[in-house]
Parts: sequence; C-alpha cells; structure tokens
Amino acid sequence: MVKKLDRHLLAEPPKNVSVPAYEPQSLKPGILHIGVGNFHRAHQAFYLDRLFNMGLDLDWAIIGSGVKPQDAAMRETLKAQDWLTTIVELDPSGLSAMVCGAMIDYIDVDPASIIATLTRPEIRIVSLTITEGGYFVDPQTGGFDVGHPDIVADIETPSAPRTVFGILIAGLRRRRELGHAPFTVMSCDNLPENGHATRNAVIGLGREMDPELARWMKENVAFPNGMVDCITPATSERERDLVRSKFDLDDAAPVVCEPFRQWVLEDNFPAGRPALENAGVQFVDDVAPYELVKLRILNGGHAAIAYPAALLGIEFAHEAMANPLVRGYLDRLVHEEIIPVIPASENIDPFAYYERAAERFSNSAVRDTIARLCLDGSNRQPKFILPSISERLAKGLPVEGLVLEVALWCRYCTGTDEAGNPIILDDENAGLLRQKAKRARKEPAAFLEMDQVFGPLAHHSGFRSAFADTLQLVWQKGATAALENYLRD
Repeated sequence: MVKKLDRHLLAEPPKNVSVPAYEPQSLKPGILHIGVGNFHRAHQAFYLDRLFNMGLDLDWAIIGSGVKPQDAAMRETLKAQDWLTTIVELDPSGLSAMVCGAMIDYIDVDPASIIATLTRPEIRIVSLTITEGGYFVDPQTGGFDVGHPDIVADIETPSAPRTVFGILIAGLRRRRELGHAPFTVMSCDNLPENGHATRNAVIGLGREMDPELARWMKENVAFPNGMVDCITPATSERERDLVRSKFDLDDAAPVVCEPFRQWVLEDNFPAGRPALENAGVQFVDDVAPYELVKLRILNGGHAAIAYPAALLGIEFAHEAMANPLVRGYLDRLVHEEIIPVIPASENIDPFAYYERAAERFSNSAVRDTIARLCLDGSNRQPKFILPSISERLAKGLPVEGLVLEVALWCRYCTGTDEAGNPIILDDENAGLLRQKAKRARKEPAAFLEMDQVFGPLAHHSGFRSAFADTLQLVWQKGATAALENYLRD
C-alpha cells in the first residue's frame, strides 16, 4: 500500500524506508538555506539528518528559502508533505530510501520574508545553492561584476533588493542595528573558492550601497570556502514512480543520488556551527587542493564526456562511459592533459581520484542524463576546462584534447546533434551561444568572441589556431572521427 509522505508517516513508515530517529518538530533552527533544490537536499540536509540521528546539535535545523519563481513551487510541494524529503541512494547493488527531516520550515518566497528571518538571532549560518552562475563574477578580472543589471538595480533601490546578495546585506544591516552577531555565509555551490566568490559579491555590492557597512561586514562576517560533491540527477516522473513502486511512498519531490558524498569545509564559523565532522564532513585549513582536483577531474570530466555523447545521441552518462571512444578520450585527456597541471598535494592522489570518478560516472543506477551534464556550459567551461588550457599554454604544453572538448561544445551549441535531432540549449546565454556557434562553422574565431566565457584566452594565437583546425575536423568528419583522430595520435 502506497503511503503519502508527511509527518504522520513517520510513526508507521513502509518497511523498507528509514525515517528520522528524532522528532523533526522538536528541532530548532540554526541555518537559513537559500535555494532548496535536489543537491541541497541530497547533500547538506543529508549530513544534518545524519547528525540529528545521533542526537547531536538539534538546534541547527534548516529553514528553507528562495528568490526565484521555481522556489515558490518547491515551497508549496514540500509544505504539503511537512517539509520532508525522500532520498534514494542509487547503488547498483541495491537501492535504499530514507526520509530526511532536517528542514523544518520554508518561508515565503519574497525578499521581505527572507530579511525578517535573517534578523532572527538563532540563525547563525546562511547557506547558499544559487548555481555557479549566480555570483556575478566578472570573466575578465575574476572579481565582482558591479555593472550587472541586477546589481545596478540593487544599488539604486537597496530597500527592495532583487539579488541574494542585496538581501544578505539588508539582513546583516538589520542585525547590526539590533545588536545581533552577524551570521556566517556558507556557499555550497560548485565553483572555485566559493567562499571568496561569495565574499566578493557581498562586500563588493556593500561598498556601492553603504561603504561603512561594507567595512563592518569585511571585518566581522565569515565566508568559509567549501568543496561539495554528490551526483544528483534531476527529478522526473520516473523518479516519482520509482519511489512509489519500490518503496510504497508517495513523494511529489523525491531526490535520487549516487551513494557517494564528499564535503570539505574551511573551519571558519565564528558564530558557531554544528559538529558535522561527526557526520563525515572534513574540516580543513585549506580547501583549495580538494576543490581543484574535483573541479578539474570530476566536473571537467563530466564536460569531456557530455558534448561528444550529446552529438552521438547518447542519453545517459553510464552509456557514454560504455562507449570505447568516449571513455578512451576521457582517460587520455585526464591522464595526459588535466592531471599534469594539478599541483601535487600530499593528501590527494589525483590518479586514484580519477579512477573513483570514472567508476561513479559508470554507475548505471544513477542514470545521470547527458543533457544535465551539458547545461549551463557558458558558466561551467570557464571554471572546469579553460583554466587547464590556460595553464598548459603558459607552460608551452600541448592542449589537443582540451581544445577538442571546446570544439565539441561549440558544435553542440549549434542546436542539433549529428543525426539532425534538435538539442535544447539549457544556458542563460543560449541565444548568443547558438548564434556564435553557427557563425563559427565558417569563421571559427566567432565562437571565441564571447569575452564573458573565454576572457584573455580568446586572444591567444596558439589556442585560436588549434581551435579553428579542430572545429573544422569536427564539422567535416564528425565527432567520431575527431575522437578517433585524438586517440590515434
């Protein structure tokens, strides 16, 4: 018998579903999280649930919030099930399901509600999953993009902020006026030095709004860096059906994820923090080595298999890994071009990390879609692929495989695969990407004109020449021939 997920189910759950050992309604909040998506629930909420199940730190529960229209829909969905979430771990040896109760509320999706909650003294951490592109990073300087239209709007009307960072500043200003200690701002997004990026956004916007407040925030607000990792596919009707049929549970928004998680955090929480080391979180002095390996190998590896797979009509990541050409390309690219420009670290073996990553990519139970891996390329390429190219060029090293990845991305951005089937570009710059990619068929340099993506790399003569030759090969002979050519050299 299928049971609806809500607080009543916790007293008598389906036999094959684990539920909290604590009473969710007895928890007290300590964290406001902005951006309650699948990854947050599979990762941060999971770790807190594990901690609460130990009977520890029950005053660090999550209050959810958001600033986008889809956040309002998520709020209504989760409200109907008392903020509970089913998390299914997709282990090929056997699926498992648990109900997570770490979130105890989800405030109305509007800036005023968020600001009011930010002033509550028990909120000591504000965490974020607002996507890699949500931090207003200037691609030319790597600093804060003060000229972005949304930022300009917040500067002009600070009393009605539209960005997360304008909202955070309003909350911090109000806490200061009330005499409350500032909260810690913790990014859980997948970008290099995410704490520094968050700090740049908050302080950078603050300087334009209120320089004196910006100085206070710079001296008193902590922005720890963190590295997060857990492959979490999107939820569709397939996942909802899986939860119903396999676990007799009706959850309108279940989360499915791989049975692997990693969270490495800089231990910089002056307002206090939950003892997440008891739940498996690694607290370190310097996150950068862990972060770099993950961004270059895991995220860069995802990009490397995504675009050739999409052009060849492959639907899932594990199917791409079963394709000898795609897998061979990834293996050689990582070993010969990516790992050699990752600085050595005594705590991390990049070759062992890659072997584990390849195993994760090959997990057929996850059914991670190639379409998901392809999305948001204009934000992801500058973080996951282009830095390796820049570093190799600076050292006079070859970039054949990395340039092939960029050429395949360009071909993908034209909007059709090699069989002529349409491709939907899920990217905030989709229109520009499509226009530039189509021009690039005859004029390769046109694709590199996007300074917001390529920055100074676009003007490197060696890169421009290699890209033009490789893109011509992809167009004339196809992705299969281009991969074969790379593996043959």
